[in-house]
Amino acid sequence: MMNEKEVESLIKLLDDPDAEISKHVEEKLLSYGNDVISYLEDAWSQSLDVILQERIENLVHKIQFSNVKRDLELWYISGAFDLLQGMLIINKYQYPDLDEQKIINQLEDIKRDIWMQMLYEMSPVEKVKLINHILYETHGFSGNTTNHQDPQNSYLSQVLESRKGNQILLAVIYSIIAQKLDIPIYGVNLPQHFILAYVEESSEDGYSDFGSGILFYINAFNKGFLFGRKDVDSFLKQLNLKPANHFYEPCSNVEIVQRVIRNLISSYDKLSALDKVAELEELLAIFPEPK
Repeated sequence: MMNEKEVESLIKLLDDPDAEISKHVEEKLLSYGNDVISYLEDAWSQSLDVILQERIENLVHKIQFSNVKRDLELWYISGAFDLLQGMLIINKYQYPDLDEQKIINQLEDIKRDIWMQMLYEMSPVEKVKLINHILYETHGFSGNTTNHQDPQNSYLSQVLESRKGNQILLAVIYSIIAQKLDIPIYGVNLPQHFILAYVEESSEDGYSDFGSGILFYINAFNKGFLFGRKDVDSFLKQLNLKPANHFYEPCSNVEIVQRVIRNLISSYDKLSALDKVAELEELLAIFPEPK
């Protein structure tokens, strides 16, 4: 059990000039985890000491970062089945007080708008055209072409708010909503791009060579533009890359989350936010390197 008086006394010692004492105090407060955050925030608001405020901010961030790291580890070892959950965990890295239910409701609203106009006998192309209409015309989503490197493009809450995002976040929103509607659309991890594949119903559990179980591809960054395997061939040729199965077939939820983290590392690196880069590399290290 946490002793309230002890916690308050410890917080007062955070700015002790003796480094050994302040380090011990910090470790003790860290051991309380989330339970101590409200006390730290109260102390911050009541203090005029800039050094103490800074130490409190750092301590709160350490607790919140350790929560994100633990949640991401649990998501991974539990099988990483829920892509939305993985995205929410990454979102909490920058926005620890994230209202998860608000995001779920926003996605459900878009899904409902599509569902209301969907007919059972629609072909795959017709279904995609309907999703495109609702997502890009009705809800106004678009690729952020003017500020593509902005880290906000990689946080689900911000993309749902601004309606602008990078390739992978728009594709994530698209595929999550499609799958909620039982439409088999999955992410494909292309180099320098991220696209979607509409998978034939009969082949969801096993793709053959070079995506032959795929009806067509979708570019979520370009208003849901449809294209075929030959276009992927041409794109790989431009990059001087040999065709390989993983360039054509759906990737795992883990690979999607890894790519989002790498995008964030790149964005923060360009902003010289080295502390964030180091923390995100720590999150990336949760996942084993592919053999």
